[in-house]
Amino acid sequence: MNISIIGTGYVGLVTGTCFAETGNNVICVDIDKSKVEKMQSGIVPIFEPGLQVLFDRNTKNGRLSFTTDLESAVNASEIVFLALPTPPGEDGAADLSYVLGVAKQLGTIIKKYTVIVDKSTVPVGTAEKVHSYLSENLDTDLFDVVSNPEFLREGVAVPDFMKPDRVVIGTSSERAKKVMENLYRPFVLQGNPIFFMDERSAEVTKYAANSYLATRISFMNEIANLCELVGANVDQVRKGMGADGRIGKRFLFAGIGYGGSCFPKDVKALNKTAGDFGYDFKILKSVMDVNKKQKLKMGDKMLSYYDGDLAGKVIAMWGLAFKPNTDDIREAPALEAINQLLEAGATVQAFDPEAMDNVKEIYGDKVCFTSSKYEAIKNADCLAIMTEWNEFRTPDFGELKNQLKDNVIFDGRNLYDLDIVRDAGLAYLSIGRSVVNVDSSKLNGITK
Repeated sequence: MNISIIGTGYVGLVTGTCFAETGNNVICVDIDKSKVEKMQSGIVPIFEPGLQVLFDRNTKNGRLSFTTDLESAVNASEIVFLALPTPPGEDGAADLSYVLGVAKQLGTIIKKYTVIVDKSTVPVGTAEKVHSYLSENLDTDLFDVVSNPEFLREGVAVPDFMKPDRVVIGTSSERAKKVMENLYRPFVLQGNPIFFMDERSAEVTKYAANSYLATRISFMNEIANLCELVGANVDQVRKGMGADGRIGKRFLFAGIGYGGSCFPKDVKALNKTAGDFGYDFKILKSVMDVNKKQKLKMGDKMLSYYDGDLAGKVIAMWGLAFKPNTDDIREAPALEAINQLLEAGATVQAFDPEAMDNVKEIYGDKVCFTSSKYEAIKNADCLAIMTEWNEFRTPDFGELKNQLKDNVIFDGRNLYDLDIVRDAGLAYLSIGRSVVNVDSSKLNGITK
């Protein structure tokens, strides 16, 4: 098929590349000329494992191309995906100006039957709004609007797209249904389902899925905080819970809160939609409140350990991205910790395999960025672990003890076995587990 992808952000670029991989002709459109030129020269503007290989193969074979010319791309396509930003406003509502602005443009461009697909995460009723904007200048026989939410996890987006758990398609048009069914058939050959439903149900499905996962994370973080007070181990609790087939093992890891481009935005947007329809979504409000406080957990633990005085302390920080295998720092807990530490007068020496350039754009020389995890601990008083990159999982504990002046690790991701850290002679404070080699007088009631 001939496809246009409008918007080459995270979702748009992965979507376009993966559709090209199954033999479609894909044109990716963006208004950012410099970004388009980079992609035309073979530069992938985001870090996503496995994407570069598919990108290179399909650009070389001519199936994947990039342009700033919206009209030529749309005229050459039978399906147009809208993969545009929908950033949250101050009230949590998704900003639809990009989506609706392009929809208005399409109404003056389309000359033959075209399926317009909302790939962006959009609130309930957006497909109807897009339809309305298109129909201002376009005969309704020339288009259908489909809701096709994405369920991609950063870090594993390529396998998620190529072998999806499910594909959700919202449409009331039999003609559009057949087009979308043919498009996605190569991705579900192993039998995973394509769910066809009405447009509004598809729009709610995306928000409901992400909000539920965020709820599981916040629930486990609350359990972890309770475990610290009662002397239980959240890792053992997690295993006992996850063995229950009704619950399952995934998204039960305690930590320092969720971040990224999806969960925070989608929880806010669903809560805003509920409010717009007069419904008080109490669970979502609690989820947001718990997550906001959990992001401050590492900073609070360090302040507690140092009796409220971090002035002059040098904090080594491992991990800046909101999760491993991405350079995405949107809503990353590490940023909240950096703000706390800098405000308290501490110095931060940070290392992340992929996200440092993005953090530099925010903090500049206020944070010291290092070339390796071991350079980050040189002359540091303590270590804070904020992202669970694989290379942080098996460090040289002897080197940590030699370098860290106060021999203490604050682990926001529960990477290490308590006995191993204890034997290494390091003080260790994690999430929802017993402290190791720490004088209880240093804890001031925040953790036990």
